[in-house]
Parts: sequence; structure tokens; C-alpha cells
Amino acid sequence: MTGTKRVVVVTGASGGIGAALARRLGGRGDRLVLAARRADALARVAEEAGTDALPVVTDVTRRDEVERLRDEAVRAFGRVDVWVNNAGRGISRPVMELTDDDFDEMMRVNVKSALYGMQAVVPHFEKNGSGHLVNVSSFLGRVPLAAHRSAYNAAKAALNALTANLRVDLRARHPGIHVSLVMPGVVSTEFAAHALGADGPAPSPAGAMRPQTAEEVAVRIEDLLDHPRAEIYTNPAGPEIARRYFEDVEAFEVEAAREAALAASAPDRSL
Repeated sequence: MTGTKRVVVVTGASGGIGAALARRLGGRGDRLVLAARRADALARVAEEAGTDALPVVTDVTRRDEVERLRDEAVRAFGRVDVWVNNAGRGISRPVMELTDDDFDEMMRVNVKSALYGMQAVVPHFEKNGSGHLVNVSSFLGRVPLAAHRSAYNAAKAALNALTANLRVDLRARHPGIHVSLVMPGVVSTEFAAHALGADGPAPSPAGAMRPQTAEEVAVRIEDLLDHPRAEIYTNPAGPEIARRYFEDVEAFEVEAAREAALAASAPDRSL
């Protein structure tokens, strides 16, 4: 859809990757419907994104609000061309310390919200014969190398599977509908500050990634919208680290554990 004005819905748009993507797409003339719970922050992003940006305060963990978001987009612009499920939340708690509430919250925010988005917009795409669904996951859903993210990693792995299943379901019947998975690595945003539990130091597994900015990730997603693909790693190091992980999971984990132990025993050089 290069060169056309798309109608794009972005959830989790009040900050981080969602806000950066909104500003980029608004700058090129796309018409935007931006969703998040924080009304003031969402309104600021909509203003920065341009005159064709509609903020819709939405709790994406509620199915009825996600359906209302779709309806508001269609009411305002007549259709939806792209839907980006970007809302998410992290956790910093090892597996053995997880509570029922921890696990339920990770699944509710990271998986069920995206499922609601998929089930809300795909029938609209089917009716129109085209559309692009983008689910923003995490590299940790593919390579769970940060053990303290525990249930977050599990939720993103579930999102990866749902995305692939939907893509297979639609491929034969609706070739004009694209379903894409985006897997950012380490991103410099306020994400960690909003995670459940006290955040620990970033892991240092074999082949650690250079952190990206939200803008760098947004550039990759923008390119994905212009050139749809099944999956992308936004960090250039992602494919090689994933290859090494699946080539020999045990060896990778042994090295990651060794490096984590070395990092934990190193003197604090932050002062």
C-alpha cells in the first residue's frame, strides 16, 4: 500500500513504540485511530501525529471496548486498512514467585487484548477483501532468555502461536489479508518502569542485543506495512541469536547462565 493514505488503528499508542509509530504514520498522511487508557497522553500523541489522528480512550482488555474502537474507526473514516495490536505489559518475577493474578494479568494484557483485536477487525477485512493485521510481540516470545520476565515471555509465545494460526487459517481463503508478527528486542522505553514487580538488570545472554529506540522499531514496522511479511525481528541481531538458540538450546542456556552469573558478581560501575 505504498503511497496510499491508509486507515490505521494502533493500540498502546500513548507512549513507546505505539506513539513513535503514530508520529511516523501521521507524518506520511495516514489516517489514524489511536487507542490507550491514558487520555491525556493519548491526546498529546494524537496532536503530534497530525490532523487525521483520532484518539479513542480504550481498555483493550475489555472485548466490548475493542469492538467500540473498531466501530469508532469505521464511523470516522469509513474503513480500517491496518490494525496494530501493540498494547502490552511486562513483569519482573521468576516462575516460582508468580501468583495467579500475575499470570492472569500477563495473559489478559498481552494475549487476550490482541485476540479481541483480531476477532474485531478480521471480519471487517474479510468483508472488504483486504487488510493487514500486525501483532507486536517480543523477541522473548521466541527466545525466552530473560528468566525474570517469566509469564511475559509465556504470554508473548502464546501470541506468536495465535498469530501464526490465524495467518494459516486466512492464507487460502483470503489472500488479500496479511497477518504479521513483530518481535522487538531490547527497546529503550518506559516499558520496564510499568512492569509488575521490581525490575532487575537486563540479562546478558550470548550475543546480547544493542537496545533500540522506539523510533527505530517504528521505522521497521512502517516498512512492514509497506512490504507485508509474515514475521520480522526489529533488532538486526535477532535472527542470528534465534538461530543459535534453536540450533542448541542447552548450550545456549548454559552460556547465558554463565554470563548472567558473571554480571551478577561484577562490581557496580554505575557510580
